[in-house]
Amino acid sequence: MILLDPDAHPVIAHRGASGQYPENTLLAFAKAREQGADALELDVRVTADGVPIVLHDPTLERTTNGVGMAARLSWTEVRRVDAGRGERIPTLAEVLAGFPTTPLLVEIKEPEAGPAALDVLRRHRAADRVLLGAFQRAALTPFRGTEFARSPVRPEVALFWAGSRLGWRVGIGSCRAFSVPEYSGRLRVVDPRFLGAARRAGLPVHVWTVDDPATAGRLRALGVCGIITNYPGRMKTAIPTA
Repeated sequence: MILLDPDAHPVIAHRGASGQYPENTLLAFAKAREQGADALELDVRVTADGVPIVLHDPTLERTTNGVGMAARLSWTEVRRVDAGRGERIPTLAEVLAGFPTTPLLVEIKEPEAGPAALDVLRRHRAADRVLLGAFQRAALTPFRGTEFARSPVRPEVALFWAGSRLGWRVGIGSCRAFSVPEYSGRLRVVDPRFLGAARRAGLPVHVWTVDDPATAGRLRALGVCGIITNYPGRMKTAIPTA
């Protein structure tokens, strides 16, 4: 799978082609693929009645015309809101069905979403094309010991690993890739030491969120694998890929 290949250079569409279309919608994902994105990045939360949905924020206000916490609303209530251009918030199942062969980088946004997401991913037999990440370790607990184990990590874990030999010894055995920003505040995450250690371990590093082709080219020259971007078409045109 391209997201696991340390020699590949995938362009990964951040919430789809979200720089031009409503983020985390089927439209944004379809347009990203049309623009040549090699993989899609998306976020998963769960409704009050246990339906895994593709939504970044805990609330609806920023990305839709709805209001309230998604976790306190039923799927029927969430489905009614407009996510932009007439698009609806999709379920994880709809994305998996709509893009059945596309590699996916899936962030589980909250621990409550883990069990329901695992069930849907299993029903769609997606283990060979999905990498999982989370800001909260507990969000990945349901996946331990399953075919989805050894997922990529998110920044707060990677930051620890980047700054500690002990962290590297612990981390190397518990992930398959890194999904990190170049900087976290004033701390540079993606530096030669980090990339060198990842390379020696055979772990690809995917960096978010990169919308400037010059920055992407510089990161590629340093040894970064995946570029996670809001503008996949721009990146496919400007920089070489695997």
